[in-house]
Amino acid sequence: MNPVLKAVASHAKSRPDAIALQGDSISISYYSLNQEITNARQCMQRNDLRRIGLLMDNSPAWAVIDLAALSNNSMLVPLASFFSDQQLLHAIDSASLDTIITDDPGRLMKLMPHATLRPRARILGQNMWHISIPVSRNYQLPGNTTKITFTSGTTGTPKGVCLSADAINSVALSLADITTVEKGDRHLSLLPLPVLLENIAGLYVALLRGVPCVLPSSSALGSQGSRTIDFSRLFSAIKTHQATSIILLPEMLQALLTTVEQGLDLSNLRFIAVGGASVSPALLKKAESLDLPVYEGYGLSECASVVAVNAPEAVRRGSVGKPLPHVKVSTSTDNEILVSGPAYTGYLNETSRTGDKYLATGDLGYLDEDGYLYITGRKKNVFITSFGRNISPEWIEREIQAQPAIAQVAVFGESRPWNIALVVPSPGATIKEIDEAIKMVNLTLPDYARVSKWLTADEAFTPENGQYTINGRPRREAIWISYVDQINQLYEPIETKYQYEVTGDRQ
Repeated sequence: MNPVLKAVASHAKSRPDAIALQGDSISISYYSLNQEITNARQCMQRNDLRRIGLLMDNSPAWAVIDLAALSNNSMLVPLASFFSDQQLLHAIDSASLDTIITDDPGRLMKLMPHATLRPRARILGQNMWHISIPVSRNYQLPGNTTKITFTSGTTGTPKGVCLSADAINSVALSLADITTVEKGDRHLSLLPLPVLLENIAGLYVALLRGVPCVLPSSSALGSQGSRTIDFSRLFSAIKTHQATSIILLPEMLQALLTTVEQGLDLSNLRFIAVGGASVSPALLKKAESLDLPVYEGYGLSECASVVAVNAPEAVRRGSVGKPLPHVKVSTSTDNEILVSGPAYTGYLNETSRTGDKYLATGDLGYLDEDGYLYITGRKKNVFITSFGRNISPEWIEREIQAQPAIAQVAVFGESRPWNIALVVPSPGATIKEIDEAIKMVNLTLPDYARVSKWLTADEAFTPENGQYTINGRPRREAIWISYVDQINQLYEPIETKYQYEVTGDRQ
């Protein structure tokens, strides 16, 4: 039996009235959750639902459908609401979904007029619809696929990563093993559940450990997709729900630190996991100075999210922690990180993975003598300056983005004598504040890594405009295409209104 389902059934028997899930206006006990999973599974069996898409806001009902699909051995594809219409259609078509369960039928029916909208149903008091889709193509699906997670990747077309129950369970069980439970613990989901990290490290681990998982809707958190986030409202939910654990992306951590400096009391928090992209050591040091229990981790979709993470009893700032018990990590001769253990079964509609002992992650890094893992950059992102210096832009970006004046940044410098930064300012930040922030970071960098000029982006990098991945990494090719003319002008002797030169020596 699936270990998450087994844990739910066990808690339902031993602690039937304990709260399992909480939404905006409903709380559900472990006993009721176990019953709801059974009812939803039986509905899937009656309707022969085998390839299911799930397009819904965070809620206890989302969790019930997800868990019922596990119980029914149905393949589930969580669909992110912030996907563009084109990305959404690509995911639906490439996975040959025959059914979508949604709380937003209007959007889907507008995109797929050939689909059939079934009568409205309710799960845990929430309205949802079952949309049937005529399947017109064959699909290639690796064996043992339980869930397909779509990542933004390096192009605008999401890529389907096929995961087995074994890979998913291995991560969830390892995370449950290295975490401790105290009376009153509550996990608060701040990331959308289609983000694999929240689905597994948030929802599944909470259920394995028998603690409540709070699943507010995006509107309750003041979030509209990834473009508009009311951070003050988002973080006040931590206090309102008395959360003891949360998962953040680095950009969210920066905003959280600012909010704490302004007086937000988060003394209930015992564990703040941060991952998805590189985190500045300066940002982690600042969190430590504010007595915030922040623990950096590392993972990738192909490994069912988490590979390594710092933990209260084993933490080393600057590292992403020790590998989880179910995996082994090594590095290649060119410092690429290699991971062995349960991993993805292949990409959707591509040749199945052959079961190689090690998965080449594409990330660069090293293990120290005590087994802590360090990430230095992304192999394909390394650029070489005209002086022959190899630079991982993530190294520079994480230091710049740790500055309060800068919300997002992308650094470029391939075959050039010096580097430039494309900056998304924090709300209210001035040109002087941004320039001072970059100068401050330059003081900590060797001369070849310093940023000599910068320009402001026309808009924030987001998954919606194709310039950010769902886990908080810049999609460099898309950003480059959008700003290539302005970037190239920075290397010309003629100053333009778009550019700002940083005071100090160039390379």
